[in-house]
Amino acid sequence: MKLLRLLVVLFSVPMFAQQGGMWIPSLLNGMNETEMTNLGMKMSIEDIYSVNQSSLKDAVPQFNGGCTSEVISPNGLLLTNHHCGYGEIQAHSSVEHDYLQDGFWAKSYAEELPNEDLEVTFIVSINDVTKEVLAGVDALKSEADKKALIQKNISNLQKTYKREDWQNVMIRTFYEGNQYMLFVTESFEDVRLVGAPPSSIGKFGSDTDNWVWPRHTGDFALFRIYADKNNRPAKYSKDNVPYQPKHFLPVSLDGIEQDDFTMVFGYPGRTQEYLPSYAVEQIVEVLNPAKIGIRDAALKVTDGYMRQDQAIKIQYASKFASTANYWKKWIGESQGLKKSNAVATKKAYEADFTNKVNKAGKQAEYGNLLPQFEKLYKEITPYALANDYFQESLRNDELISIGFRLYQLENAYKQNGEQSFNDRKANLIKGFEALYKDYNKNVDKDVFEKVIELYGKNAPADLTPAVIKNIDYTKLTNTIYAKTVLTSYDGIKALLNGNATEVINKMNQDPGFKLVKDLADNYFDKVAPKYQELNTEIAALQRTYMKAQLEMNPDARIFPDANSTLRVTYGKVNGYAPKDAVTYDYVTYLDGVMEKYVPGDYEFDVPQKLIDLYNTNDFGVYADKNGKLPVNFIGTNHTTGGNSGSPALDAEGNLIGLNFDRVWEGTMSDIYYDPAICRNIMVDARYILFVIDKYADAKHLIEEMKIVYPKQASKDKELKDNKLKKVKKNKKK
Repeated sequence: MKLLRLLVVLFSVPMFAQQGGMWIPSLLNGMNETEMTNLGMKMSIEDIYSVNQSSLKDAVPQFNGGCTSEVISPNGLLLTNHHCGYGEIQAHSSVEHDYLQDGFWAKSYAEELPNEDLEVTFIVSINDVTKEVLAGVDALKSEADKKALIQKNISNLQKTYKREDWQNVMIRTFYEGNQYMLFVTESFEDVRLVGAPPSSIGKFGSDTDNWVWPRHTGDFALFRIYADKNNRPAKYSKDNVPYQPKHFLPVSLDGIEQDDFTMVFGYPGRTQEYLPSYAVEQIVEVLNPAKIGIRDAALKVTDGYMRQDQAIKIQYASKFASTANYWKKWIGESQGLKKSNAVATKKAYEADFTNKVNKAGKQAEYGNLLPQFEKLYKEITPYALANDYFQESLRNDELISIGFRLYQLENAYKQNGEQSFNDRKANLIKGFEALYKDYNKNVDKDVFEKVIELYGKNAPADLTPAVIKNIDYTKLTNTIYAKTVLTSYDGIKALLNGNATEVINKMNQDPGFKLVKDLADNYFDKVAPKYQELNTEIAALQRTYMKAQLEMNPDARIFPDANSTLRVTYGKVNGYAPKDAVTYDYVTYLDGVMEKYVPGDYEFDVPQKLIDLYNTNDFGVYADKNGKLPVNFIGTNHTTGGNSGSPALDAEGNLIGLNFDRVWEGTMSDIYYDPAICRNIMVDARYILFVIDKYADAKHLIEEMKIVYPKQASKDKELKDNKLKKVKKNKKK
């Protein structure tokens, strides 16, 4: 039974043959097209991806390297998640003009706000270059030599591949290095903030509701792409004009119903669907608990300060949300993997895989893969744990992060001399100015103490620096924060004033820097070399394992793991039953927002105007057929981080929603997709339009969109056809 469950997930049986998977849009012909058509899709594959005509891919750029967005008007109006644009909204906010709290709506092009270092990237074409990248590789024996030749081949392709002057080329690996695809791209760097609801709408439910269902969050924000007079990418200029897209998405007001076809188009970040059981066991039992522990401690400290001080709340809003996101995701992931018996199921699959290898007479090629995995994962576990404690300390405490940047500065001098040192120093001084704008010494001090104590007590003893073992952590923290200059911008500027020798001497007298240097030296001496060596061996083994799975299951439904490249995932609107006697419907309404409403609460407050609109049922054309206002809905689309902001499309390619999350029970889908409980969460397009129109009074934005009613149009056509048939029939009589 367990074996069957995994085969459903990895290789599918008819019942779930159309659920799960993140597919390359240029390769949808065949099996995927059939599945999508069976689900109810009415588009052609050429409508989704084409290099010869405008297609859906031309309306779906990656947003700032980590999210997805979509163009929804002929004037470059861009839709993405509120949490994807959170940093930009925060950057424009102040105590006097708090756009996080109050929202922001530009009434004209002139009021739209430019954003430094924000860009969106479109895919122009996708091309298979596996043959070119792997040319000559099979003749080499050393893994290091193979890697070097692959990088050389990639570099040559990137330099010589034909494209326009304003376009770029990137090459990504698929199926663990068994396939390579080349992407021609266009990146636009002038992207301006157009509109954002207040956090009480865009982040309603905040961290309590994050990763859960039912959900009631209006997680959206609007930007606009600007281009030069030739409609090409350009850096910000007052002379730039709104971008004229090759394609933009019409917005449907028909709404959704149970079993409706849904397609999510976007840039999923990373999945690991084909890991062996030993890797999954390590994640569940060792690595996730350590990372969760550090983030849990940091979040509790930061949350306490944010609830007491509005200025700190603004300073730390984006950082807190970023930290909390994966903290909660890892908790749900671990619970889901345990609940679905992922490790046991993978072991059953591995037994079946071994039988297939033996029957095919492939023991010499693939017979030792699984024993090698077992050996390597056992060997790498302490190094992986030590690596995570070091990396999570860097990510969750700002003094450690700042100190590590100075550590890199010192190494730049040692390795590349004075000029490299000066260049990096200048960049640091500029970057630190923005960092310290959102820095609070008291918050950071309390986070530091918690993080260092967890690191010192729980990391593998023989891989942990002596300076944080068996000590008084409160005393260490008080001593460092009383004497270090790393806790203010003025202090760091004074520290970095002077030539390389002077600066390095001052750095090495600072107690904050000295501690971080001890942590980093220990990591690079004792942890990183062995960790990287073992990871290289595991990666090579995983590549062979992937090749073997493809070979042993030639007709299987195997998609490449996500790697931040453009993908299509499709499914249906559908509720689910995660636990005994618990069943969830597929849609939530504004009624649920009011049920959760807690006046003045950090997470569940509701703007008075939204309350007034609800009390008067002033929903306009955005209500459903029962007069209720839909807020969120769920479907069986297989998504992950990076799909935030992805368009949810109907059978004809119209926008029906905006992807922003997954249900908590299904967050393990990055590792193990279970079609019974894995659901993605989307903002209903009608709620987005309602907020823009009725709440924000930004009707000018609605007017530049193309609003459609495809279901109603289809019904009208059917009625018209039936009338014609009756007329013809009567004439014959």
